[in-house]
Amino acid sequence: MSQDDKTFGMLCHLSGLIASSTIGLGFVGPLIVWLIKKDQSPYVDAHGKEALNFYLTLLIAVAVCVPLVLIFVGILLLIIIGIGALVLGVLASVAAYQGRMYHYPICIRFIK
Repeated sequence: MSQDDKTFGMLCHLSGLIASSTIGLGFVGPLIVWLIKKDQSPYVDAHGKEALNFYLTLLIAVAVCVPLVLIFVGILLLIIIGIGALVLGVLASVAAYQGRMYHYPICIRFIK
């Protein structure tokens, strides 16, 4: 695998973090990178699917927590989800840049 493959693999995960923090839709970044590079590199294809699945799972978790804000437990859950997403996203980015595959521990596999 080339250095470009590693960089784009890392970008799959980092773009999710950036999109989550700016527009709140973390799946958009990995989706764009994955659609552009999936046919050119199996490595980027695998990381793109993993990142996309994670950020779609994250979107569902946040959607479930938003109504729970009314009973105040949702605020705590949203904070936990945010910290978890940040930590796991950074770990996945580092692993991708080092040439290793990373599997998020809590993730629904929408795209296989």
